[in-house]
Amino acid sequence: MIEKPAMTEKNIIIKIKRQDKPASSAYWQTFEVPHRPFANIISCLMEIQKSPTTGNGETVSPVTWDSNCLEEVCGSCTMLINGQVRQACTALVDNLTTPITLEPMSKFPVVRDLQVDRERMFKNLKKVKAWIDIDGSHDIGEGPIMQDQDRAKRYIMSECMTCGCCLEACPQFTMDNSFLGAATFNQVRLFNLHPTGEMKKEERLDAVMGEGGITDCGNAQVCVEVCPKNIPLTESIADIGRQTTWQAIKNLFTK
Repeated sequence: MIEKPAMTEKNIIIKIKRQDKPASSAYWQTFEVPHRPFANIISCLMEIQKSPTTGNGETVSPVTWDSNCLEEVCGSCTMLINGQVRQACTALVDNLTTPITLEPMSKFPVVRDLQVDRERMFKNLKKVKAWIDIDGSHDIGEGPIMQDQDRAKRYIMSECMTCGCCLEACPQFTMDNSFLGAATFNQVRLFNLHPTGEMKKEERLDAVMGEGGITDCGNAQVCVEVCPKNIPLTESIADIGRQTTWQAIKNLFTK
């Protein structure tokens, strides 16, 4: 009986852009992890975390990153993978070219390593009142009927997970300006389409008509290309542009 030669274990080389503190300088470190079929970037990061040793044998502090749902729903594991903004949980190693490079998003302040602070996105949602007001009572009968075509539109838009991909790709969105970005405009459209949410429609439109609002959009359309949920962001931007035009005309005569 002829013995088959033992298969050598294939290692995956991962280069990670690290940063110890928000104000410190960034630097690169290289790690090697064993190849496993169907492994994603999160599992590779967990492997590095178990034994944070660089390719040259130096023991370092564990790499930090954000993740939660592991099924591309929460949006927290967004990062740059081989230069492309996407979720780490759905980035399969077998589909990536090596060495794999991991970087934090560049349009948000770095907390540490691959973790960034997306607070600006949530503040923008507050600015446009991205919620439906209730009065505290629940036994008030049936709500208004929503047209099925509006329901279908809203379902697609509601899949936004505030991941930041559209803002990372947007040339208009920078850390030192006030541009709201496609995700916020999409939420304005989402809640303005709701029969109850429409009551705050004018307030939302006024919020996106000032500095950093809809008129600052350069129409680059890269936001829709990188959206992991395939939300029609350019349609939302165009629709909010129309709504704010009518709102501006209305304001001339009522304010």
